[in-house]
Amino acid sequence: MITVDRSGPIDYLALARAIIPEIASGPNTVLASAMFPELERVIVLGSDIPSGAIAWSDMMARGKAITAASLWDRVRQVKPADTTLIMYSSGTTGFPKGVMHCHNLQRNVIDIANRLGYRLSDVILMNWLLFHVLGLYLGPLFTVCVGMRMVLTTVFGPAESLGLIERERVIRLWGFESQLDALTTHPELDTFDLASLRTGLGGVGMPSSLPAARRAYDLLCPIVSGYGMMETGAGIAIGYPEAPKEDAWLTSGYALPGIEFKVIDPATGSPVAYGEQGELCVRGYSLMQGHYKKPEETAKTIAQAGWLHTGDLTTQREDGSIRFLGRIKDLLKVGGENVDPAEVELFLSDHPAVGQIQIVGVLDK
Repeated sequence: MITVDRSGPIDYLALARAIIPEIASGPNTVLASAMFPELERVIVLGSDIPSGAIAWSDMMARGKAITAASLWDRVRQVKPADTTLIMYSSGTTGFPKGVMHCHNLQRNVIDIANRLGYRLSDVILMNWLLFHVLGLYLGPLFTVCVGMRMVLTTVFGPAESLGLIERERVIRLWGFESQLDALTTHPELDTFDLASLRTGLGGVGMPSSLPAARRAYDLLCPIVSGYGMMETGAGIAIGYPEAPKEDAWLTSGYALPGIEFKVIDPATGSPVAYGEQGELCVRGYSLMQGHYKKPEETAKTIAQAGWLHTGDLTTQREDGSIRFLGRIKDLLKVGGENVDPAEVELFLSDHPAVGQIQIVGVLDK
């Protein structure tokens, strides 16, 4: 286990001590944890290193003693289908579930880079959370698989980000709606030199994202949208940088190579016509291997023939592009009718007096 001692207000080392008390007294060789018998080592980045843990600097020093022959022997033991990553869902629709992925995630990252035309000489600004699937895939994994330089921030701040774009000559910008809104509405935006920016990638092209996306396109650089989720891979639909301006955010992108989409009626499972709303189903190489130790949950998500049910409400055009509208479970029941909060948000956001908006359901008593 690798952890920092503290991050902001959270004392991660205190949490580790609570569940692994052996790190407070044992030697820093191989742990003998009563609760976690398979756990052998705890590595800590920081200044507070328990006697039973290994300092990050010591681990790096030990790594220099490993021979190239030993490393290549380890490489030969790795198989592409081996599980290499387990990320946990947010738990918004139930208890968090472990999502297992194999080494195919590297292809997913490279396919995104190829779609967007990224180059070794590019510089990206990364201010997304690295425990988030997008932050991990499009941050550290991007730099390893593609080779570009990453400018990493501790937290997101619009002034700091604008300053880094100018100082580091950032070429690629990534941001969600709230981040793009904060950048484009910053009172000192005009004082920064942002000429190095060439393209940007946003989250999903939700209708409520359109105002912020249009401003970012006009004031920062051409922005394209994408779509993905932990169970499918970081990005399985990405827009084309050369697409018309209005297309950049009116869609959530086009399927990457090796990915198939279909939009179905959630009630019947039958495909819907182009332009009609339905649940997005996905099939392809980048799907999760399943939920960790939860075969029944896996069977509910991935149906026969390998189609994964996303639970997301989308439409699809005849050219293959999709548009994410929201979570199916987010639909509000109003007077017996299903109301899409995102559609209401889009309508209200067009009013000049509305800056940001969030629709929530309230019980009618």
